[in-house]
Amino acid sequence: MKKTFNLLLTIIVVISACTKVEKTPTSGINTIENTIYRPDNPYILGFSFSTAEIVANNKTPGPDILIFVNTDVAPYRLTLQADNLKPSFCKIGDYTSEAEAISAFDNLHEAAITRWEDMADPIAPNQIWIYRTGTDKYAKIRIISVVNEIRQTVPYGECKFQWVYQPDGSLTFSDK
Repeated sequence: MKKTFNLLLTIIVVISACTKVEKTPTSGINTIENTIYRPDNPYILGFSFSTAEIVANNKTPGPDILIFVNTDVAPYRLTLQADNLKPSFCKIGDYTSEAEAISAFDNLHEAAITRWEDMADPIAPNQIWIYRTGTDKYAKIRIISVVNEIRQTVPYGECKFQWVYQPDGSLTFSDK
């Protein structure tokens, strides 16, 4: 009986010690939008490349990028913005078709940036952008689709994007 108990205990310890730690993804497809949650303590959701998650802007650390509807211009424009106190966006290009944008995104293995912008303005489908985090890590972003409309008298913006994050601080992107 004691041998059986010791064997069972050993098996349980071995199994519990072998829990697999999931690696944080460095690429994917996500959607962010500008809905304001909790009117008493408002926040919106953005995206964090380092955690590969949708994150509230009132959390620490907060998101890397947020979507904003610029109502100071007509028609309203959608922009991606960062809250890292430095210019963080560089547009690589606008493409005439989804196939062309996918090909350019897939073939963008290294970027040489000469000028950073404060925001990605305006964003539209079939664009490719490079984003620089506050800690000088980089992501390439392909804009898949956007929604820019009025919902219940409030400007609404949404952006679906493909991304590849480079956590080593280089501007070399691997899609693996």
